[in-house]
Amino acid sequence: MIAAPWKAAEEVPMQITELVRKLDLDTKAALLSGQDVWTLPPVAGIGLASLVMSDGPVGVRGVHWTADDPAVTLPSPTALAATWDPALAERAGGLLAQEARRKDVHVLLAPTVNLHRTPVGGRHFECYSEDPLLTGTIGAGFVRGVQSGGVACAVKHFVANDSETDRFTVDVRADERTLRELYLAPFEQIVAEARPWAVMAAYNSVNGALMTENSLLCNGVLRGEWGFDGIVVSDWLAARHTTRGANGGLDVAMPGPKTVFGKRLAQAVHAGEVEESTVDTMVARVLLLASRVGALDGFPQPVAPSSVDGPAVAREVAHRSFVLLRNENSLLPLRKPRRIAVLGQAATEARILGGGSATVFPSSVVSPLEGLRTGAPDGVEITHAVGADPRTTLRPALDGFLLEAVVRDDEQRELGRYPLGEGSVDWIGELPRGLSASRIGTVAITGTFVPSVSGTHLLSFTGSGDLRFTVGERVLFDGRHLPDGEDLVTAIMSTKEARFELDFTAGDAVEVELVYQPPALPEEDEGFAWISFGLGHAAPGASKDELLDEAAALAADAEVAVVVVATTPEVETEGVDRTSLELPGRQDELVARVAAVNPNTVVVVNAGSPVEMPWTADVGAVLLTWFPGQAGGSALADVLFGDEEPGGRLPTTWPARMADSPVLRVRPEDGVLPYEEGVFVGYRAWERSGGTPAYWFGHGLGYTTWSYDSAAVEPGGVRVGVTNSGDRPGREVVQVYLGSSDVDRPARWLAGFAVVTAGPGESAEVVVPLPERAFRTWTPDGWEVRPGEYSVEIGHALDDIRLRTATHR
Repeated sequence: MIAAPWKAAEEVPMQITELVRKLDLDTKAALLSGQDVWTLPPVAGIGLASLVMSDGPVGVRGVHWTADDPAVTLPSPTALAATWDPALAERAGGLLAQEARRKDVHVLLAPTVNLHRTPVGGRHFECYSEDPLLTGTIGAGFVRGVQSGGVACAVKHFVANDSETDRFTVDVRADERTLRELYLAPFEQIVAEARPWAVMAAYNSVNGALMTENSLLCNGVLRGEWGFDGIVVSDWLAARHTTRGANGGLDVAMPGPKTVFGKRLAQAVHAGEVEESTVDTMVARVLLLASRVGALDGFPQPVAPSSVDGPAVAREVAHRSFVLLRNENSLLPLRKPRRIAVLGQAATEARILGGGSATVFPSSVVSPLEGLRTGAPDGVEITHAVGADPRTTLRPALDGFLLEAVVRDDEQRELGRYPLGEGSVDWIGELPRGLSASRIGTVAITGTFVPSVSGTHLLSFTGSGDLRFTVGERVLFDGRHLPDGEDLVTAIMSTKEARFELDFTAGDAVEVELVYQPPALPEEDEGFAWISFGLGHAAPGASKDELLDEAAALAADAEVAVVVVATTPEVETEGVDRTSLELPGRQDELVARVAAVNPNTVVVVNAGSPVEMPWTADVGAVLLTWFPGQAGGSALADVLFGDEEPGGRLPTTWPARMADSPVLRVRPEDGVLPYEEGVFVGYRAWERSGGTPAYWFGHGLGYTTWSYDSAAVEPGGVRVGVTNSGDRPGREVVQVYLGSSDVDRPARWLAGFAVVTAGPGESAEVVVPLPERAFRTWTPDGWEVRPGEYSVEIGHALDDIRLRTATHR
């Protein structure tokens, strides 16, 4: 295990204190406020460089929301948790430290350790698990890896930001036991085990107090009880009040240049609303962070991370995360079939990550189809048909379009022109050089379209605000276009499309223009760019029925059919919770049609969170690949052809139907979202309700079999003996669950786990840690262990227990 280069705050206070004393109030206040979207101001007089932050659960985007500086793109955080391997998470973190140092980034805004409270959470893909122990263990490994390279992690979103609906205004009401045992627990574990240098305060309120002003949780629990000594930084645009923020435990308000800190904080000190000593403490934390990441003169530079092959790590994490849900008659791995039909538009358009702030831009992407064609053994023919398209919106205008973005001010004076590769503008946080958000009146996507095919084409636009859409001499739309939403930012991040059917003649050029007027942001958020809109297009082509017929015919003529199904950026994204778990488009019908003509059907599910799979019993194999990152297609070939074993286990319970899920509520009422279910979420809720999901927490098949030979509880853990009873090397995740007869506790809860590997016929022994904390529950008097007998269940998954014993406390 890599040791984090962490020093307790008391080891360096005098140096930091002396530097703080050199600063005047205005300089100190400015240091706690972003100077722009991603950075804090430098202070040359004390040798402080500008601290640079970047989004990055799956990669390090840097300060530019563009593909100009590509980033290695790992599988989604849920995929990383599906490996159940904190050592691999640590290696992944080390890779991102390397990427951050390459891009001069000091603070990585990751990991996201909110819980899968419900499968409809829009940001489900960006979180690790429904279980706090699995979340905390993987998160701690990730933080150790990143910070070992001298880059800070901002663990987010503190706390109870577990859904997206009205996230700016929602007040989560949860009792203290629920907070302590579930939602605070991953943060507590990561603080104890990995010593993160930053924590991000969430948008929401908890029990009446905004998290950027929540002194009870930020000052009392995070710092007072747990000993956290890093900075608390606001989520972007989350800081609302100067005095309450500073006194409530917030250190840094982002983004700039206009925040509740800076000049406003200095004014609050002069008005006696905030003590200058409070500001000094906040500044000291920022300087301590700077000293740790090499941005403050007079302190040792952090050790550079070891050089890591990024694409190789991405590929390894991917195949280690893939969960084999079903494998009838050992269909996988494939035994060199002569012809494989690969079906689905998702096979050619890889969905490698979720939407929102997690977006990064890889230098290359291996699609499922490309990966299978490259990785197939000699003599295997691979064919492809679209079958069904998961997209619910048109693709950005590209073929036949010559487009540019034209920016004008409120008086329609031109401010700049920028060429576009396709019909979309996504300027989030950062604008092209020379532009100021406060001066922009309109942005237009404008140019010409020369159709290559005659007939009825589809054109569309997306974007939240006032739009005017003109094609030739026809004004197709002129008005306000806003999705439903309680707050402006949620509406901006949502996708609402307007479509138009137009007849064109091949070769005849036509002028197109989409003029967008961004909605006004609140006064405190002025200066922050959020311009995202697009022009879509689809040429005449085969009908949806014809596409399905073609795919079924191709499948009938193949020995094996591989159907790739997927969600879309509109389905799984930051800012919007899901309203359905159904696969978009006609993908379910595609699977059913293919399975009806080919018994050797493998379905590859490319989704970051649970989807309904009504066809499961009719197909030979189901492989869950999550959002697999840039090397997902290569990892898919590794697994389907047997070069690698699918190593993943479910980090979240998979419902058969959305309606069966015990916890679904994400919409507040009168601004309040009560966590009425208490500690019963995920598998804990399923067992309490007596329901049966499609697949239980911890489930995942491999390419070998395991016998569980022995289990003995000993001080500090459970010693488990297993044997690989199959005919190839394999990897097993040994899971240990505790149970109690107490009626107010879950029937069982994950208490520990460990990964073992063994060759065919080989035995292995592992000690799964079982700390005293695993037995504790929160009471009005604090943590306590209730005396009595606890069941100890050891197995392959929650519903596949192999050995049982007991222990007393």
